[in-house]
Order: sequence, then C-alpha cells, then structure tokens
Amino acid sequence: MSEPPSTRPGALWHDPRAEARQGKRSFFERLVEFVSPGPDSKAELLETLADAENRELIEPESRVMLEGVLRMADMTAGDVMVAAPRMDLLDIDAPYEELLGVVIDTAHSRFPVYEGKRENIIGILMAKDLLKRQRSPELHLRTLIRPAVFVPESKRLNELLRDFRSNRNHLAIVIDEFGNTAGLITIEDVLEEIVGEIEDEFDEQQRENGIYTLADGSHRVAGDVGIDAVNEAFSTRLPEEEFDTIGGLVAHEFGRVPRRGEAVELGGLRFSVMLTRGGAVRWFRVARVPRPEAAEGAQAD
Repeated sequence: MSEPPSTRPGALWHDPRAEARQGKRSFFERLVEFVSPGPDSKAELLETLADAENRELIEPESRVMLEGVLRMADMTAGDVMVAAPRMDLLDIDAPYEELLGVVIDTAHSRFPVYEGKRENIIGILMAKDLLKRQRSPELHLRTLIRPAVFVPESKRLNELLRDFRSNRNHLAIVIDEFGNTAGLITIEDVLEEIVGEIEDEFDEQQRENGIYTLADGSHRVAGDVGIDAVNEAFSTRLPEEEFDTIGGLVAHEFGRVPRRGEAVELGGLRFSVMLTRGGAVRWFRVARVPRPEAAEGAQAD
C-alpha cells in the first residue's frame, strides 16, 4: 500500500501555481538587473534617453516626446501662458459685426469674454456658437458664453493636462497671486511642450525659411532663423557678426532668454515672444514699428 505524500517542509512535491509565481519573480528580477543601475537624477535620465537614441533603441521623435514629458513636470501655467496684454478678447457689449471681425481676423476657436474692463473675464465663447446669432439675431451673447476655468500661475502643466482631459476644457484663464488676470493657456499650449508645435494646414506656406505672414500683416518668425534671412525678408540691417540666429540676438538684448509675451524693438522691428521651449525662443511675432513722421502725418490728416 502506497503512503500519502509527505507534508513536511522538506518534502519533494511540485505546486504549478507556485512555480508560475516564481517564474514571474525571476523575470522581474531579470528585468531589474537589465536596467540597473538606473539613473539617479532627471539629468541622468535624459542622458539615458539620448544614449538609447544613439543606440537606435528608440526613435528620435520618441526621445523628444519623452524629454518633453519630463520637462513638463517642472513647468507651470505661468511658463507657457499667453500674457494678458496679448490675449484676444471679446467685449460682451460689442456689436455683432465687431465680434465677428475679431473671430475672423484671429481665427481662434475659443475666446474669453469680458465685461466693462479686460480684467473682468465673465466666460468663454466658442466661435461656432457665435454663428447662431446669424440665424437668431435676438439671441444675446450672454446666453452663448460658457463658464470660464481659472487656474493659478503656479499650476503644474502635468496637473493642468489631467484637468483639461477630465473636465473636457480646452482653455483656462491664468490668474496671479493677487487674483488678477495674468494670461490664458490652452490644451494645445500644454501638448506642444510634449510633441512640439502643432501646426495647421496654413503653416505649410513659407516653411522652408521659417518666416510666416499672418493675417494682420505681421509675421511669425522662428527663433532659429538666421539673421541674414531676417535682414533679407524685412530689408533691415541687424548685425550678423556676433550671432547666427535671431533668437540669439534677441536673448542678448534681454540679457537672458525672454519669457512669452515680452517684446523688444530692433532695427525698426518689434519682436514679441510667442513661444519658448527648452531654454530658447521658438517663435516670435514680428511687426514693423511705425515711424514717428508717419504717425505725425496721420494725425495731421
């Protein structure tokens, strides 16, 4: 008669589930050994990503996106917002034709709406909702605006992106520590920190030289455009000896990398910072500075 299997601690019998768990632990341990020793800081992690790209373990686009995610964790709404003076707003009491003109000229899909003074934001209007006034002129703008979302300048971009996704909002008003309007930020602004600038079909024109003509007659100029190209495009004589790019020249004038919304005048042109990324200016809005004699002539007329 055979004896039953022993249940003593040293008995030789097999539990398939235990073996499976052991197999999983072994795989995890092997995985840890593969990536160990890991990076001890964010700087080392960035170096690891660069090395992975050099070894063709990841694509360059993937590395850029991963680096964007890491940088975004340290950035706040105040770092990438559109400053208040540059916000395109709609006046709740403006005539319909004036509102429609602003929508057409700026080509945004959403607009903050103010009442009385620009700092008094009372809601957000979607451009498509404004078209309802054409079919029903009796509609008042107040019935079309949606509640505005307000966030502090210190709001981290990764938290803001999560809020945008969960609340299905695409635009937020940024306020400073005193409760005043500091600017606005969109979900596109946040995503661009990860994937790079999101361009539409109209950005294809003049892509080869990084200088784009805007609807109001001003220009959008990439920060890495050569100064010689700017001089040729605008018939200016900006110095080309010390700096290669227009971004380098403007940063020198500031003594630092300028923030979004800041501006400087050089060679009869006004350079307003539209977007910064990675410690450099990505885009400028460039417009000619009116000459004093031209302004005086206009007043005389």
